[in-house]
Amino acid sequence: MSTSSVRRAAVMLGLCLVPHALHASDGRQTFLSFAALGQADADLDDGGELSATGVILRAGMTQRFASGRSAGVSFNYDAIDYDFSGGTSYPGAPWGTVQRIGFSAPLAMPGSDGWVYGAAPTVEWSRENGADWGDSLIYGAVLSATRVLGPDRRIGVGLGAFRQIEQTRVFPLVLVDWRLSERWRLVNPLPSGPVGPAGLELDYRFDSGWDLGLGLAYRSIRFRLDEDGPVPGGVGEENGVPVFLRGSTRFGERATFMVYAGAMVSGELELEDADGHGIDKQSFDPSLLLGVSFSGRF
Repeated sequence: MSTSSVRRAAVMLGLCLVPHALHASDGRQTFLSFAALGQADADLDDGGELSATGVILRAGMTQRFASGRSAGVSFNYDAIDYDFSGGTSYPGAPWGTVQRIGFSAPLAMPGSDGWVYGAAPTVEWSRENGADWGDSLIYGAVLSATRVLGPDRRIGVGLGAFRQIEQTRVFPLVLVDWRLSERWRLVNPLPSGPVGPAGLELDYRFDSGWDLGLGLAYRSIRFRLDEDGPVPGGVGEENGVPVFLRGSTRFGERATFMVYAGAMVSGELELEDADGHGIDKQSFDPSLLLGVSFSGRF
């Protein structure tokens, strides 16, 4: 869902550096996931309201070699439909449907003493319908190091650098996958889920085969605006923190269904002109967040 470098980097880290998810066995694996998201009405500072619905598609392939190295390619497509209503300080609805299309080539290589080193170069286009594709490019990469301390015990750090729309961002990242006991586990949220992987989640496994997770994440969506919109060729951005409860169950060893319920808090909207200069910035109230996700490995 996010088009920010933070989320994109976290997604690539999740694909590249969490071996239990994609590298459960030697050889080649393909993966596919689909998620749907709904964000209920939230009051804006100026009296208007915002709501959104969206879909998230992820697909790709990972090849693991006998040496322990792995290489892959992934594709992502997101579409979010924003709905603004009521009085607003924006010149009409600032944006409508936003789409993102992206590709990445995550790589991982084992080092000494249980370290795994990764790189994830990424390119994507993030735009409102009607925006210029050439002005919607985002590109960059993440370098990372993860220490494997035992079965289901991994912790890592990374550094991402991305050229976004009219700005460059450099930031640190933390990756964790730590089994606390037979039932409890601390992880980053799954990349395939509606809330995104840039956060932490505490999971509990029931005897029935269901998992229950409680967590929070960070979501940032930045995109080029329609050439014929209220701010022609400008830049839109939404930021927020999803706090969520997740339930999931497996179908066999390769398919997983997840359902999410929570709230978007600390929400904020930004509107910039075509050169990235700020025009307006305002917050929105906490809003209900619901989502479902299905993923499979083949």
